[in-house]
Amino acid sequence: MAWTCHMWHLVCENGWKVPLEQICYLIGWLWGYIIFGLVCDRFGRRNGFISALVVALPLGVALCFSPGYLSFMAIRIVFGAALSGIFLSFYIARLELCPPGLRLMITMIGGFFWLGGELLLPGVAVLCSDWKVLQGAISGALLLLSGYWCCHLLFPESPRWLLATRQLNRCKAELCLFSRANGIDTGEDFAEIDSLWRGFPRPRYYSFCSLVGTRLIWRNALILGFTTFIGSGIRPCFARNLMALGGSTPYFLQAGSEVLACISLCITVNHWGRRAVLLLFTILTGFCSLLLLALTQYLFTAVSIAISVLGSLSSHAVVMLSVFYASEVLPTVIRGSGLGIILGLSMLGRASFPMIVLQQRSGFFLHHVVFSSFCILSVLSLLLLPETKRKALPDTLRQGEGLRRPPLLLQATQDAVPLLSHGKPRADYNPDSYAQLASSTKKMIRSNSTHGQDNKALTND
Repeated sequence: MAWTCHMWHLVCENGWKVPLEQICYLIGWLWGYIIFGLVCDRFGRRNGFISALVVALPLGVALCFSPGYLSFMAIRIVFGAALSGIFLSFYIARLELCPPGLRLMITMIGGFFWLGGELLLPGVAVLCSDWKVLQGAISGALLLLSGYWCCHLLFPESPRWLLATRQLNRCKAELCLFSRANGIDTGEDFAEIDSLWRGFPRPRYYSFCSLVGTRLIWRNALILGFTTFIGSGIRPCFARNLMALGGSTPYFLQAGSEVLACISLCITVNHWGRRAVLLLFTILTGFCSLLLLALTQYLFTAVSIAISVLGSLSSHAVVMLSVFYASEVLPTVIRGSGLGIILGLSMLGRASFPMIVLQQRSGFFLHHVVFSSFCILSVLSLLLLPETKRKALPDTLRQGEGLRRPPLLLQATQDAVPLLSHGKPRADYNPDSYAQLASSTKKMIRSNSTHGQDNKALTND
């Protein structure tokens, strides 16, 4: 962006055009998430990816030949929307193709590739002598994704979505494709799928408006969307303290904290569960924010930077885990549109910092206070979420409504007293001990009944 600033003289009195372009770019991502989320739910994950790629490729080339600032900004808005569609379709498709035990690992691997691109971007920018060359390199990378379009096996349609929307014939075709690729002969026996619906059911599609009649799904989506918005909006509060280091150090510190956040999620989430870890990182984010808000002028520079790095780590973990959590809570029939709105809220949170820069940083303190207060509200609302650890993805609205909120700390314990456990004798069953327990119980009941009769006689006398 620095090259475009010098090319179109976006400095001094025209400096306000730089944050305006950043805001428009993020708004493009927001609308792209919403639009392509609807496309993924109506036409499928693969079709959503293809449509976004078809839009992104020519616009990526067109950016290299933008004659002026206004045309560059207009093309970049639509280009950002197309990139968000590619990201969203990939995210949903790989999630729905994974077994429950591998969902987190596959999602975090995708996150590591994203962060690898962020770490490589400054080096690629240095190698490119002009911003047009850099944009051409990005467009060339998008051209490699056309292999997913040409080869159906590299990006198949989600059988889970096909089955949830009653497209049985297409679902059978996709499953046959999987079986042939894995060398398994199914014999085209899909009696279990045919037994789900009689005859030839008509496909049924849903949108995010279907949440109006639900009781729990919309609440879970609202809580996770709010948490994602907070995690994205509060990050500039930590990035601002890192700017004192100057140069490219703040950028790499933030990228390094994001890598550590991914590693922390890989270690903790499968062990403690989604809700407990999200609650922990949200509390840590709020604590770091309040600490900087109250004690910045009294802290040493090194301590302030350390707290800012920790806050950046925890806030990024909140965003990543909230989006992943939402993808497990939302049912398959509305996962695209619901996740698109939640990711759009994260873009809205990120756009808050360029808005403050556009206002010449006059509202930064109020921004910090508001998002720190929101963290406290988010901690209270997270207690209402269900736990999705090692559970199958909900496919229908009814299954999404069936996700219940478990206790946060108390775990269900098995009763050791009954003679039978799940219809079978217990391994530690001792007939003599239980016989003594039964006889003692009978004696206690008889003594209590005799004592009660004596008390009743005395009362009558």
